[in-house]
Amino acid sequence: MLNRRSLFAAGAALSGLIGSVLNTRRAEAKAESYDVEPRGSDGRLERMPKLDLESAHDFTSGFRTWHSRAVSRIADSRVKDILELNGIDPDNDLPMRDVVKLIENDPIVGMSGRLWISNQQVTWKTIADRFHARADEYLAEMEAYDNRGPGTLELNPDMHIPDYTKHEIHIQPGGYVGDPFAGHIYHYGTNSFYNGGFFNGNNQDEIHIGAANNLPLPEDGKVQRILDIGCGVGQFTVALKERFPDAEVWGIDIGGPMIRYGHMRAIDVGVDVNFAQRLGEDTKFPDNHFDIVTSYIMHHELPAEMSKAVFREAYRVARSGGYYYPIDFRSGRQAYRPSAYGKFRTWWDHRWNNEVWSAEFRSLAFEDEMEKVGFHLNPNAKAAIRGFGIRHGIKKA
Repeated sequence: MLNRRSLFAAGAALSGLIGSVLNTRRAEAKAESYDVEPRGSDGRLERMPKLDLESAHDFTSGFRTWHSRAVSRIADSRVKDILELNGIDPDNDLPMRDVVKLIENDPIVGMSGRLWISNQQVTWKTIADRFHARADEYLAEMEAYDNRGPGTLELNPDMHIPDYTKHEIHIQPGGYVGDPFAGHIYHYGTNSFYNGGFFNGNNQDEIHIGAANNLPLPEDGKVQRILDIGCGVGQFTVALKERFPDAEVWGIDIGGPMIRYGHMRAIDVGVDVNFAQRLGEDTKFPDNHFDIVTSYIMHHELPAEMSKAVFREAYRVARSGGYYYPIDFRSGRQAYRPSAYGKFRTWWDHRWNNEVWSAEFRSLAFEDEMEKVGFHLNPNAKAAIRGFGIRHGIKKA
């Protein structure tokens, strides 16, 4: 099995490792039609190769839903009890450090956190083991798709991979750059995220399709080129192309394995999009090139300084009258005041779920920074996803 820790070296080392494996398996990619689907697919989602794996994944997804709808409520109630026992009004806006000090050693709240993180770990392991156990087949499959269309794939294995991109966000083993199956693991793993709460599943990219359909048009109505920054496995990128079939659509991400999987999946869906391994703060595209620039829940995974750099780059590549619409959680002017338990969960998510920059994101003056680079915020913009922040920055002449 591949050692995921060894894959945190520079991009060249990662490329060399993957390349050496692929070279020994080249003959297995028998034809351009090489496609590994032992149990077919359910719409857009390929089914897992064995029923027991699918059942295990259904269990972890269901466990997460149960946790969010039942266990979290118990923990929230317990936090309120703790505050009242200490003579504190639960509606008081306590500093996070005070909340953490009061709550972090409580066994009930601790059990809730431990259940959540253990399920997260089992989820990742179940999925990762699936692909690593059949690495030869799945690596050969991606190789067979690399140069196929519709759409194009640009991998840059010799590029410098910044340290901030190497964290194992959501404790995903290998993160987004350090495992050749990062895209596969991310796609199936994050489907669990969309169960419960105000989401009702995303196996068919329903959330991404809805977000794409809710994006506004430029004032002149022209949409010829679209850029999706930090596109991950390209679910939102593909949805954008489906809404704007005549536009040239690009998705970029530092995670080579992510876009490699996204390219393969876009071909299976039959959508003509282009993927490139590039940085959000240095896209390599010309000035004034895109009518729409967007991103999907990317900024809360970036250091604040990198978010500011992405704002500058989005402004540079957007044309006059074009815009940047970054879809993400609430922060800045739109930040809401969480409950004490909500504050504790934010700290806990940062500490145990490897949301490294969540605190920076929550305190970032998001809208102010967009305005600083020149965007004019649209006060009448609507949220692409209910419950998320609304930032629609228009580039004026």
